Amino acid sequence: MTSESRLVHIVDQVPELDEREDTGLTMVVALDGFLDAGNAAARAAQHLVDLDDGGSVVATFDVDQLHDYRARRPPVTFAQDHYESYDAPRLVVRLLRDTGGTPYLLLRGPEPDTRWEAFARAVRKVVERFEVTLVVAMGSVPMAVPHTRPITMTPHANDPALVVTPSAWRGELRVPSSAQTLVEMRLGEWGHDAMGFVAHVPHYLAQLEYPQAAAALLEQVEIAGRLTVDLSGLRAEAADREAEIESQLLGNTEVADVVAALEQQYDTFTRAEESGASLLAENQPLPTGEEIGRQFEQFLAGLDDGDGPADPRNGKQH
Repeated sequence: MTSESRLVHIVDQVPELDEREDTGLTMVVALDGFLDAGNAAARAAQHLVDLDDGGSVVATFDVDQLHDYRARRPPVTFAQDHYESYDAPRLVVRLLRDTGGTPYLLLRGPEPDTRWEAFARAVRKVVERFEVTLVVAMGSVPMAVPHTRPITMTPHANDPALVVTPSAWRGELRVPSSAQTLVEMRLGEWGHDAMGFVAHVPHYLAQLEYPQAAAALLEQVEIAGRLTVDLSGLRAEAADREAEIESQLLGNTEVADVVAALEQQYDTFTRAEESGASLLAENQPLPTGEEIGRQFEQFLAGLDDGDGPADPRNGKQH
């Protein structure tokens, strides 16, 4: 038995997939821990799970071989004089159905801390076992963009023909890699189509739950994966969050000025997009990181009401 076969356990019999017509199968990927500004990808994945009452688990990865428990300590409840409710990390593939009854897979859980290459090979086993025809990853990064403008995306794929949405980026960038990134690259080398979308979350809201970005990601997943997802609940959350933000802005002119500067830069870039301008448009000065931090400290305190369990690494809500 190979190391990769021990790393992932795949259910032997899945009638819903084994007996389906050959119409293609999409696997959505959302790994927590890195590309998760505004908790957007994690919230989007949870929305998919909730829509189908959790679906069914068809593959389970051995988290003990992949997770650094001291770096990302799972929460546990201390009840008066004993511990209970240990929240063990899980990295699983679920079989879900969209609104129209179309089956698809969702790979969700903490990004592996180690053995990325072995993890990629294990994902390949899942892809080939279930004859997945397209892998679609979700992610989000903080960006100097205002919340008052449409959410922009960076599309990516291991086959240029898969990228049909215009990208704001020009040229090359050296960025930190992730397990999700490596999986996409390796799948391409093995002849499997994989693509993804990274939502640009306003950097001053990156530490908060930002359902607007989650909904925007799922809109892209719908198109790429030919799925139908009910986004009404998520959009209602987004509207509530928008109202909270606007309420805070009314009482804070300094923050409103920063947002206005970002709006001006966003609009300048939009007008100059065809010239190959950077997302940070030239000749449009931005506030410094320290200035933004000072101005938004009180603003964020008013928005973050502390509901829900916090991520022990950064205090974000899950």
